[in-house]
Amino acid sequence: MTPFVTSGKQMPQLVRLYIVSIAVGFALALAFTALLLAMDVAGLRHLVGATRGGWIAVLMLVVFHTVLFSGVQFGIRIMLMASDGGAGGGLRQRIRRKAASAPALVPARPR
Repeated sequence: MTPFVTSGKQMPQLVRLYIVSIAVGFALALAFTALLLAMDVAGLRHLVGATRGGWIAVLMLVVFHTVLFSGVQFGIRIMLMASDGGAGGGLRQRIRRKAASAPALVPARPR
């Protein structure tokens, strides 16, 4: 895997990862929006086709799904970059269980 080269300089790996995540998010957004329209979820295909500005709704769906899916893709990729060396996080302290308490006897008062 070779890093992108821009004007003779090597692109940082994190920036490359972000751009790739956006591209994957865009592809997922196109597929998801196409499935929404193909399955006519909630009459969306009819609504988009019957309205004069329906293409704007489709464009907004693609853009916002791109933001959503690319953010999720980037987050997953960052979380998977964590090192596997070590036992993980936390202090690994044992929970000490207390002995079962006895019920407290309270004298009843007449009303």
